[in-house]
Amino acid sequence: MTKTRRPFGGVGTVLLAAGAVGACALTPTPAAAGGQGTTMTRLFAPVDIGADVSGLPDSERRALGHIIDAARVMDGIFLEQVWAGNPAMLVSLAGDRSAAGQAALDYFLLNKGPWSRIEGERPFVAGAPRKPGGANYYPAGSTRDEVAAWLDGLEGPARAAATGFFTTIRRAPDGGFTSVPYSMEYEGPLAIAAAHLLAAARATADPTLRRYLESRAAAFASNDYYESDMAWMELDSAVEPTIGPYEVYEDEWFNYKAAFEAFVTVRDAAETATLERFGAELQRLEDTLPIDPRFRNPALGALAPIRVVNVVFTAGDANSGVQTAAFNLPNDERVVREKGSKRVMLKNVQEAKFQRVLTPIAQVTLRPAERREVSFEAFFTHILMHELMHGLGPGTITVDGRRTTVRQELRETHSTIEEAKADVAGLWALRELIDRGVVDRSLERSMYTTFLASTFRSIRFGIDEAHGRGVAIQLNTFLDAGAVIVDADGRFAVDHGRIRDTVTALARELMTVQATGDFAAAERILETRGVVTPAVRQALDRLGHIPIDIQPRFVTAEALAAAAR
Repeated sequence: MTKTRRPFGGVGTVLLAAGAVGACALTPTPAAAGGQGTTMTRLFAPVDIGADVSGLPDSERRALGHIIDAARVMDGIFLEQVWAGNPAMLVSLAGDRSAAGQAALDYFLLNKGPWSRIEGERPFVAGAPRKPGGANYYPAGSTRDEVAAWLDGLEGPARAAATGFFTTIRRAPDGGFTSVPYSMEYEGPLAIAAAHLLAAARATADPTLRRYLESRAAAFASNDYYESDMAWMELDSAVEPTIGPYEVYEDEWFNYKAAFEAFVTVRDAAETATLERFGAELQRLEDTLPIDPRFRNPALGALAPIRVVNVVFTAGDANSGVQTAAFNLPNDERVVREKGSKRVMLKNVQEAKFQRVLTPIAQVTLRPAERREVSFEAFFTHILMHELMHGLGPGTITVDGRRTTVRQELRETHSTIEEAKADVAGLWALRELIDRGVVDRSLERSMYTTFLASTFRSIRFGIDEAHGRGVAIQLNTFLDAGAVIVDADGRFAVDHGRIRDTVTALARELMTVQATGDFAAAERILETRGVVTPAVRQALDRLGHIPIDIQPRFVTAEALAAAAR
């Protein structure tokens, strides 16, 4: 194993070296805690998640196996990113063979730490401290204000590195702070992951997949992800992997630092072809966004691929707590300017969420007449529009004459504002596309009603989480405007005469906050509308018997691993 600048404490290395737990054990087994009455079994519905890989050539199935091996390494890195104490706690939990100990281990692995992500970060392991807001991206014992003051004193390349996606901040020998590249911080595990990716590159017969795998392996060593992000945008393969540092939600201090994750998927070619028409509409949507025209982008990136895929395996940030239903990447503003961004729809995950969670929620929270309008097509299509809208609207902006980004100006409010913007702008865009004849008019009512039901699903993730709080902002705005109403029995319904204008007004408000980099306005929105009102709380209290989300069992990945043994 490659030596690092310090002894590597990542779980991936701990498990490989100490043999405390097999690498595959980083995915919890739903049945392991059965009958224990644990939070996990109460809040998560076990679901088999798999994909048909029988049509893949042998070369691509072999490549898929190697990519899954690389993805498992992301679990170990992410565990250390969440909290420096995670490796030792994992080893301790793995040594407890009691039923209660194994239940705690499973829930630890599901949450990637000793805090329940859907219960306000409640600690469920004895001795666990309060979850650190800066995760393990910043020095232990430092404060947010202390780090912010240091960042504010930096300029040019030094500031770019310190606020960039791919560095941690550590104590310097003089007691100050310094930036450390991920390639150094996580050198050992990244070398292991890179070796697996290169093995997959040798196995595949697809040139675009080979280019992505080779360039991503190189990025793990160089800390420069630009070329591999460009290769990922141009990926045109039946096997569709996404692996590396991407989302910034775990950095609750500033939303600067990217967490390692992996999505290993196979493309649904027929569904992908069906949705290709949406890509051609993006510039027209950008040109008509409900904001001041000077904030619009006159030339989006040339590529806007949409992929419908089925999940084979996820790891790291992609498999922590609530499961991702879709994503829009990359987050590097340079790549987005030059190439656009790719929207990936995880169809089998969405189907499981709709059947096991959303449909039962609609039966409890909506008026009887509204329940009939809830549909998977509306759920699926709005998730697509949510991801499309992540790539539209303000990104690179100018504030007080400085060229900057929305992410850097809105700091810790950025993720919540961006998620709320993508949701509500997605509803705005759907109505636009219905009016243009691109989307069938049968969704005109069901898109709002299905979204209303889904707001309760998302708020249950917790308003400490970006998606949940972003949805709370929207629902409270709709209630205040009378676009959503509550009857005497506490059942909700959409006022279809008011919802369209309310959606447009909120989309305009959020995107204007982004375009102007108005941190104070973003804070006010979160403080005043990112809350759970009594009426909503009463509705949520009636949902206790319904799982909050699914817990996947990756049956195809297990079958591939068994076949390789």
